[in-house]
Parts: sequence; C-alpha cells; structure tokens
Amino acid sequence: MTTLFSPFQLRALTLANRIMVAPMCQYCAQDGAATSWHFIHMGTLALSGAGMFCIEATHVEPGGRITPGCLGLWDDTTEAALQPIIAAIREHSKIAIAMQLAHAGRKASSHVPWKGGQQIPLSEGGWIACAPSAVPYKAGETPPVALDAAGLVRVRKAFVNATRRAARLGIDAIEVHAAHGYLIHEFLSPLSNQRTDEYGGSLENRMRFPLEIFDAIREAFPANKPVGVKVSATDWVPGGWDLEQTIAFAQELRKRDVDWVDVSSAGLSPLQKIAVGPNYQVPFAQAIKEATGVNTIAIGLITEPQQAEDILAGGKADLVALARGMLYDPRWPWHAAAQLGGTVEAPPQYWRSQPSNLKGLFGAAAASGTR
Repeated sequence: MTTLFSPFQLRALTLANRIMVAPMCQYCAQDGAATSWHFIHMGTLALSGAGMFCIEATHVEPGGRITPGCLGLWDDTTEAALQPIIAAIREHSKIAIAMQLAHAGRKASSHVPWKGGQQIPLSEGGWIACAPSAVPYKAGETPPVALDAAGLVRVRKAFVNATRRAARLGIDAIEVHAAHGYLIHEFLSPLSNQRTDEYGGSLENRMRFPLEIFDAIREAFPANKPVGVKVSATDWVPGGWDLEQTIAFAQELRKRDVDWVDVSSAGLSPLQKIAVGPNYQVPFAQAIKEATGVNTIAIGLITEPQQAEDILAGGKADLVALARGMLYDPRWPWHAAAQLGGTVEAPPQYWRSQPSNLKGLFGAAAASGTR
C-alpha cells in the first residue's frame, strides 16, 4: 500500500486516503446561497475518489464575503440551499465532507476574478469592509472600518452560528480560514494589524482573536468531529507574518487539540514576492510538523502522483491537497491510484470504466465485473 492511499484518522473520522480536494471559491452563489452550479461542481468532485472534499470558503456574514457571488452560511436560506447538495453527495459517495469557514476582512467587496477582482466602489454596489485596523489592502482603495469591541463579538458569534449550521447539515469537519490575507490572517500579520489594544502589537496579542475564534468553533462543533486551520506560513514581505510566527501559532493551536494545519502562504499584501515552483510550500508544512507535531496538509503546485507520494512517505506532511489541479483533472485520485498501484473508491455506475489491466483499481467488488 502506498502512503498516499493509506487511511488516515481524524478523531472519529476515517479518511480512505490522504488526498483532500482543497476549498476553491466558485463566485456563483446568490446572496450567499448555493446554486445549481454548486450542485454540479460539488457533485463532480465528490466522485473524485479523494478522501475528503472541502467546500469552498463559506462566509459567516454577508459583509464578510470576498465577492457578491461568494458562498455563505448565516441564515436559514443559505443553510437550506446546501441541504439537497449534501444529501445527494451522501447518497452516491463515501467521501468525507469538510467546510471552510471564512471572513474576507478588508478584502471583502471585490469583483469576481473574471471581472478583474478589484474592489467594488460604493457607487457600484460595494460595501465597507471591516478589519483589525483601518488599513486598506492596497493604496487607493476605500479603507476598511476597524472592528471595535462590539464588532469583535459580532464576528465571533457569526463563526459560531455558521459552525452550528454546518453541524446541522452533517458536515464531517471544519477548516478555519486563517490564510490568504483574509480577516483572521489580517489579525495575525503586523502589516495589517496596527491595533494598540489587547488584539494588536505583540505576537501574543495578534494571535488572541484568531485563537478566540478557534476556541469558539471548537466548542460549538461536535467533539468527535475534527477542526483544522488553514494558514499562510509567510506573507512573502519583509517585516510581515513569517514561518517562525506561524510555528508559534501552530503551537498554540496544538494546545487546543487542532486536528490539522493546512499550510499555504501569501495573500496579505500586493507587495509579496513569491518564489513559486513545484513543492514550494512543502518546506513550510514540514517545518510546522517537525516543530509542533501537528498533522499538516501540504498544498501548492503538487501535480504528480509520485510527487505527492514522496511528500507523504518522506514525512513532510500527513495529507496533500489539490485545488486547480483537481479542477483540471477531477479524476486525479483515480489516475494517481492507477500509477501508484493503489485502490480508490468509484461509484458502481462507473466501474465499467476500469482499465482491463487494472482490475483492482476500484476494489474487489468492481473487479468481479458484469455479465
């Protein structure tokens, strides 16, 4: 058995393999509610053969959406829109379903990527974002409003509300989005957090609100279900958030029994200078794993099956996540299993697609064939 296709335990949740479909924004919700596109998109990736599928960044309040088309979970309407999609997945797939809970912070009120992705002016239907400090993402943008005490309480409650709704939907795991320059990351980085109260200044203070949110989510979600955190290990900007601080944050999360740290990078500043290449973020996942002992997920230009296997077999991470690569090849886990000699789940309607020279690809039942 390859490491990539070995099972992995997260509390009471057993993943069939170490592959996660990473959360990917689709920008096609209507007032935060999932649409027919989500039915197609999520259904397709639920049949990928991955061990876990993570629903895209799901925003906890309307003003916390990146774009007007972003998915949300803040009321009965947004909750109800997800119910039939999740029910259909449960009927036809054994894949674990995670949900990434998010708040865009100062990067809210943006156009969708295919319309440029820039901030939407108030005159064109945009809204005032909120953030740790009244510091815009880039010069010339309308600055966000710094969260006051009441605002902090509101955001915490919004995360808890979304968590409880996710639990009602039967979601198997939660990933807290603390990466890519969104609200929680903004509290962590000294570039965006210029507060002078107990939530700004020192590393301990900058971690305070993110840890409060994690604690609140962990308390609101069933104890036998896992909660992980996605981080940006570095801002790729001098004087910003970096690996050393990320390790300190992961150590605090470990004290709170975090189930995984999903290790990405960047997104906080347009000044970032990223050294991009295959496995470019894997050393961050490895360093966090070695320093803290927490389960880590490696992500970022992981495209080849043997590449993924080597990351896991070498102890550099515990799982791998694919995003754009999975959009390009929604059967990536099938093809990886075929190349590495693994076994992967496929719906019985598709068993006949199993290549004749790979009789064990879909398991013993599929190998028996039909008349």
